[in-house]
Amino acid sequence: MATQTTIVVDGKPYVLLPREEYDRLTALAKAADLPPLPAPDAQGNYPAVEYARASLARKIIRDRVAAGMTQRQLAKLAGIRFEHLSRIEGGKHIPSVPTIDKIDRALKKSSKLSKSARSPRK
Repeated sequence: MATQTTIVVDGKPYVLLPREEYDRLTALAKAADLPPLPAPDAQGNYPAVEYARASLARKIIRDRVAAGMTQRQLAKLAGIRFEHLSRIEGGKHIPSVPTIDKIDRALKKSSKLSKSARSPRK
């Protein structure tokens, strides 16, 4: 977590923080615009397919944003079309198991790359 400084201008407090932290927080805010989960029926049951579709989309979006990747970057790394990933993240399409595996491997690879880039070299 980055340190921040509070300043007061015209009686209003403002927080100064490093650009990198601002960019990270902005990306997380964009990820908050997730596909909605379906509403339960009268008995409190959720429609399974729609719930699975939205849950998977939300997980992919959160993981992609946490990795600092755009949809285009993730699609390229996963070896799938950008449009396909966009439909998956929009909750409009349920990907096949092989496609889920490709996305998962790409996210894990990206995570390992970003960790190695952050670790100090000896």
